[in-house]
Parts: sequence; C-alpha cells; structure tokens
Amino acid sequence: MTARVPATTCAALALSLLLTSCGIVPGLGAGDGDAGDPAPSASPEAAPAHRDLPLTRQGRMFLEGGSDVMLEVTFRRLQHNGEYLMLEVDHDFLEPLRTGGTATDRTAPLRLLDPVTGEVLSAIKDPGTDLSLGTYFNEGSDITPVHEGVPTTFRRYFPAPSRDAEHLTFTGSGLGHVPGLPVEYVDEFTPSPEPDIHDYFNEYAERTAEELPEELHYPEKVPEPGMDVSRFRQGIESFVDTPESSTTRSGDTETISLHADRMFDVDAAEPTAEAAETIRRTALTLRENPGSGEVTVVGHTDGSGSQAHNDELSLRRAEAVRDLLAEELGEGFTLTARGRGSRDPVAEEGGADDEQARARNRRVEFVFTVPDAAAAGGDGGLESAARHVAGPAVFFEDLEPVAAAEHGDVELNVYPLVRDGAYLFQMVGLGNSTLADLEADLGAAGEEAGGPDRVTEGTLGGFRLLEPGGTTRYVVRLVTEDGYEDFADEVLTLSPGDEYLALAVFPAPGPEVESMTLHAGAFGEFPDVPIR
Repeated sequence: MTARVPATTCAALALSLLLTSCGIVPGLGAGDGDAGDPAPSASPEAAPAHRDLPLTRQGRMFLEGGSDVMLEVTFRRLQHNGEYLMLEVDHDFLEPLRTGGTATDRTAPLRLLDPVTGEVLSAIKDPGTDLSLGTYFNEGSDITPVHEGVPTTFRRYFPAPSRDAEHLTFTGSGLGHVPGLPVEYVDEFTPSPEPDIHDYFNEYAERTAEELPEELHYPEKVPEPGMDVSRFRQGIESFVDTPESSTTRSGDTETISLHADRMFDVDAAEPTAEAAETIRRTALTLRENPGSGEVTVVGHTDGSGSQAHNDELSLRRAEAVRDLLAEELGEGFTLTARGRGSRDPVAEEGGADDEQARARNRRVEFVFTVPDAAAAGGDGGLESAARHVAGPAVFFEDLEPVAAAEHGDVELNVYPLVRDGAYLFQMVGLGNSTLADLEADLGAAGEEAGGPDRVTEGTLGGFRLLEPGGTTRYVVRLVTEDGYEDFADEVLTLSPGDEYLALAVFPAPGPEVESMTLHAGAFGEFPDVPIR
C-alpha cells in the first residue's frame, strides 16, 4: 500500500535509524539506580527484583537541523519463538517537531546483548533490500513519518540468542544502557494489530488532538523461517592490562600476553627468576580453562634490530617459555612455539612515546580456546585473565551524576557504573556550554603513551577504568564480519543546551570491587566512581 504524506504533518525519519540515533538526556532524574545481581557475599534478600514489561525510559533523539526532541520509549514485548526475537516498543515524541527533521545514526546502532555471554544481537535486515525487517511505512523504503503526541508502535526482529537467556540488555535510541528486559518464550509471536495508518493519515493535519487515534500501527515484514542470520550475531573482544600481563578475549579465543621486559634480560632468551613465577600462574590459568588443550606460544620483539635477528630471538624466547610451561602443565596439553619477530606490533613505534610502544610490543603470547568465554576464573592465576560474571542487571529508571568536569567548551557528567553480567556499563553526559553547535573530537585526547592502538578509537574509545595495583580495563570491541568496532558511542556535534548521553562498555572486575577510577581522556581522572 502507498500513502500520501502531507509535508506539513510530520518530520520524516529514517526507520532504520529511528531506534538507533544518538542519545541526549537532559537532567536525568533521581532514582536508586540499583542494578545487577549481588556479589556472592551479599544477602539474597538484598538483591533488587527484575521487573516485568512494559518498562519506559526517556531520552533525547538527535534530528538533523538542530530539532532535537524528547522521546519516550516504552518496551512492550520481547518475545522468543525458538528462532528469532521480536522487540516491540512504543515511541512517543513529547515535544513539537520541526518539519523535515531527519534522524542521523551518530552512535552505536540498536542492539540486544546477553550480558552473561557477551553475545550481541543486531536487527535482522532483508537480504534483498538491506532494510531492517519489522515495521515499515512504505514498502521498500526506510523512511517513516513521526507524530507528536501519538505513541507509534514499532517492531524489530533479531536472531535468537545462543542460550536461553531470561533477561537481555538494550542499547540505542538515546537511552544509553537499558538492562533487565525479560524474554518471553512463545510458540508464535503475538500478532501485530492491523495497521490503521492508511485510514486517516491524509487527514492528520486537520484533526485535533482529541480526534487522533490513541496509538498508530504500521504494517510489518516478518523474517522467513530458516534465514541465515549469522551476520547479525556479534561477539565481544575485551582487553585487560596489568603490569605483569595483558589478556585479549575474543569469542572463545583467548590471548594472554606476558610483558617480555619482566621475563627476559635485554636481547636474551633465558627466562629470569621472575619469569618462572609468572609462567606458574599462567599454567594455573590454562588448567582452569583447558578448552581443546592446544596452546600456541608466540614470541614478539620490537622493531629495533634486523628482521632475521628479531625472528630468531622471538622464536628462542617462545621455545624457552614453552618448555617451562610444559613442565608446569603436565599432560593433556599440546604446546607449539612460534616466532613472529616485529611483524605484529600492537603499538605504533617511532612517535613521542616510542619507548613505551616498543616495550608493549616486546611480549610472549599464549593463544588458546576457552570452553566458555563467560566462565569465572579462580584464585592464583593471572589477574588479567580472570573472568568475573554476575547475573543480568535489573532495569533502573534513572541515575544521578556522581561527578562533573569541563574541557574547553564541553561539559561532562559522569554517571555510576552499572555491573551487568560480565561487563561494566559507563554512561556519561556531554554538554555544550556555548550558544552554537560544537564539534566534540575527544578521541585523540584519550590516547596513552605506548597504549594498544586498537582500543583507543572514537569519542569514548580512549576512556579506561583503573584499579589499584595498575590493572587497566579498556573499552570492549565488537567483532563484526568486517573487522572490529568499539562498543562505545561516538558523539561529534553538540548542540547548545542539551546533554548527549554516551555509553562505553568495559570488562567487569571482581565482585569485591565497589568503585573504579575513570580515566576520561581530556577530562582527566575521576576516582571512586561507584558500581551499581
């Protein structure tokens, strides 16, 4: 069906962006903000209860042309039919709209996340048109009108999660972090109401508020059974760094990197006495997570010296570490040693931080698979490789800022961290103190001397969480079919008078940790940010 849309009645929004645009939350209200299952030592009676749908949040949607608008989103249904998820929400625009405003995808798109396993689900798209399946206005187009004061129901479809999760987390729509959405298991999805938009839409401009329908429904396109939806499932890559080691976890592959300067003397391949204790702890970590039992030990050097020398040195170091590790591990493991020389740097050498970058590149790695990427680690192993997993966080209404700072004309509000499954979700509010639009390029300000290049991108990509003793937790990355992208919002243009909510996601520390220091790039450090 085709409808004629009077230009004076609505602002046209891209439907694929309607649920995904940049978030702006002016003055989040008071609320307890409790989230997450308690630490094991907490009393069960102290745990906040999960809530049933519908659940409502408000945020500010960015419209091109400066017509930012307050949006109320009500989560009505999240159903699982054994193959797909169906998310149904109401959008209610609470402020007048300017004609012609268009939503712009400026941050992370609409996602559902299983916070326990780290599996990320994206909205399924039609393979023929590459448009999101679900609600549409004109078939074959991603443009849909929006209406002031009339809730509009939208549906989106996602792959079913790999496990039978009871609660999932939502990100997008300018709402930041929305945890604790209950999953309803059904044989068939609840039928969508018959669309009534075509019965009255052309008369919309002439109708008074009392004459308008209570709710608008559009037609929808439902995914066919048996679709290949693998590209709409994404994993999370996390990175934790300590003075002793760093660990990268990507899906079921784990890479432990021992800092070579603590393992070997300069240009030597004989492990030091300190290295023996580090390798003992590495062996304990590997025994806790045996996976397939196959471990690849890879030596790396910095870029100084000839390629032939670096290749030889890196292989000799890998073989020496392999032999020590084999003594500690005993039977049941297959160890392979390789030398990569300076071919795979993790930090760029030759800059002002050349010394730190070269030290980062000198390393010995252990690459192996883990049986469950969300399993918790035990005591005695490497701290960087410990996995700390709580239950899914509960839904919360609002959070109050716990700190604020300014950098130039950009204002920053810091909200409490929320522990959700295996991750910490950090929401911050960015504001513009001037009277004109302002570009907020804060990515470079978050760089650290010798820091790993791949985890310092985007507006919040340079943010880090710091613990006493030198443990650093970096923003996690999404593993996509095209590579990687930060699980952190990017905000470029700040309009005056509004607060733009941005979200960054980090691997969680142990349950005993109740607060963290947030390194917020150009804004400096914020100690004792509480974890809810």
